[in-house]
Amino acid sequence: MEPSANIDLKNTVTKGKVTGLWRLMRGYHGIYLAAIISVGLAALSRTGLYVLLGKFVDEILPSENIRQLLPLVVIGLLLLALLQGGFTFLGGRLAAKTAEGVARRLRNYLYNHLQRLSFSQNDRLQTGDLLQRSTSDVDTVRRMFAEQVIGIGRISLLFIVNFAAIALIDVRLALISVAIIPVILGISLFFFIKVGHAYEVFQEQEARLSNQLQENLTGVRVVKAFARQEYEKDAFEVENEEKYQRGRKLTLMHATYWPTTDVLAGVQMILGFYVAAVMALNGEITVGMYIAYAGFLVALIWPIRNLGRLIADVSTGFVSFGRIQKIIRLDEEPLYEGEYPERPLRGEIVFDQVNFTYEGEEGEVLHDINFTVRPGQKIAIMGGTGSGKTSLVNLLPRFYDYSDGHILLDGAELTTYSRDYLRQQIGIVMQEPFLFSTTIRQNITYGLTREVTEEEVYEAAKAAAVHEVILSFPDGYDTMVGERGVTLSGGQKQRITLARTILRDPSLLILDDATSSVDTETEEIIRNALRKLMQNRTTFLIAHRVQSVMDADLILVLEHGRIIQSGAHVELVNQPGTYRRIYNLQSRIESELEAELAGTDVISHGKLALAEPA
Repeated sequence: MEPSANIDLKNTVTKGKVTGLWRLMRGYHGIYLAAIISVGLAALSRTGLYVLLGKFVDEILPSENIRQLLPLVVIGLLLLALLQGGFTFLGGRLAAKTAEGVARRLRNYLYNHLQRLSFSQNDRLQTGDLLQRSTSDVDTVRRMFAEQVIGIGRISLLFIVNFAAIALIDVRLALISVAIIPVILGISLFFFIKVGHAYEVFQEQEARLSNQLQENLTGVRVVKAFARQEYEKDAFEVENEEKYQRGRKLTLMHATYWPTTDVLAGVQMILGFYVAAVMALNGEITVGMYIAYAGFLVALIWPIRNLGRLIADVSTGFVSFGRIQKIIRLDEEPLYEGEYPERPLRGEIVFDQVNFTYEGEEGEVLHDINFTVRPGQKIAIMGGTGSGKTSLVNLLPRFYDYSDGHILLDGAELTTYSRDYLRQQIGIVMQEPFLFSTTIRQNITYGLTREVTEEEVYEAAKAAAVHEVILSFPDGYDTMVGERGVTLSGGQKQRITLARTILRDPSLLILDDATSSVDTETEEIIRNALRKLMQNRTTFLIAHRVQSVMDADLILVLEHGRIIQSGAHVELVNQPGTYRRIYNLQSRIESELEAELAGTDVISHGKLALAEPA
């Protein structure tokens, strides 16, 4: 049975690195302790082999009963070898179970944590870097538990057991056998610090490379459309060269460590063998003791040499865990804090002297916003790029919270509602539709907390004027749309996202320039579908075309985060200002376009008329 993962990981992994890793193992402490005990017993079994071999040389070979005792010695050696192999296997298995369990727990928590980060946090994070921390860094932590920490435990136990065995032979010999070990450990600690820093900058560069690759693959159509393949290739090679140089430096450190420790370990072994040989020749120890000592010394020195490598490798685990901690320390969005009214929202909204500034930025994005919306009204928002249109509507589902003033929703302060409740009640159709790389049906039903029937899905698609289009595909509603809906046209994607919103049946509706990226015919289809959706719903509509907002109950014109005009179309078009200027400009463009098209038709008809007599 797997240990429970129901622990407070937020407080667990945001402690110090050692404390955080220890608490992260909660539920696996006993299993990991059993793994360490197993490798300790394997170390004892290995030492027992050399003890038995020494006894065999000193006591059994000279004995007259060697023929009777030899089978017992062989059985003893085989049994000890089996115990060593069995305990080594058990220790590795338990360590792997701990490592995989901890990694799974950490991965699940990281993914859940990333889902709950605030919008302001997501605005600052890079996708490639997050992928790197959620995959490569988590795997490095997994390897630390599976190989390095258990390896350090194994080597430490081997050292204790074999040092004690040598001390039983001769204390002076034991002290001589570890004379150079402090030097090896000192070099290992030095590399621990150096490798940790080198690995951190290597991982940062790898994250930049991952981010560049992710952006390039996501925007591959833009790259091809602008024929920027060579530019992107050159830019990638620059980043890849930097990764190569940092990786080379890291590899060079390891390459320097191994020969250094090999020489030191070799000197220590030669010294030990020489002293022990002299003692054997002088009769201070027996030949059997010398043979046993040789085995003890090998089991003592070479693991210590590997201990340095493991200590250096543990530094990479600490670096990766530190990188993970930086993400986990980011504050989550309190999604469920607040009220959950039992009744649906009516849609009465009051903005009272609302100001808004993005977190970590200077200067207000919205200044002194004041207006009132009655239930079921349609509010249109117009203004140039950067005027604050999207920022204003993003306050309603609490993607961001306003800095000053009040927003009343059905008479209650907006911030008293939970974000989860608001987002269940508010439907959003964005300017750039996003579809997941799954079936059309799953994209339409995405986000629903209730079971829906096929008929409900079909009715939503029909209302969005996309049902017939879907049926024209070979697999119908089971058609896979590809990454980000790449296999569909812009209008088809927009209508599928519209069907998704219709199926949710929201109380409030936000349309963020939902028809700006489609052709005129598709725009008219989507607009007809939107009219049905907007009936009896408070709707906020962001638009750039006057013809899209003419029937709105209230039109807000924004400039530099301020409302400079407000009113119905008839009022605004009859007063000087930005709205009338936009209306006149668009009307003139449309008139000129109609005249041009009419002239083209006349010319075409004239050519046909001239051609007929011929």
